[in-house]
Amino acid sequence: MKKLSTLAVIGMLFAAALTGCSNNPSAEELKQLEDLKAEVSSLEKQIQTRESEKQALLKAIAEKDAQLAVCAKDKEALKARTGN
Repeated sequence: MKKLSTLAVIGMLFAAALTGCSNNPSAEELKQLEDLKAEVSSLEKQIQTRESEKQALLKAIAEKDAQLAVCAKDKEALKARTGN
């Protein structure tokens, strides 16, 4: 963990050295920022979609499990009635 934080600090220093001391971002940096924001937004939408799909699948699994439980109960009742 300490190594990871050290690498993070070195990465930040390297990034700061590359960008220089300018207070104003360049047009290229602004475009990169906008592109990254758009990518983040797209990924967040994908996450929401996948979470919805996951919830639907979990619901379907729960319904199938309930059906299986009913079938198992019916099977046991049938065995009890037939004496097997």
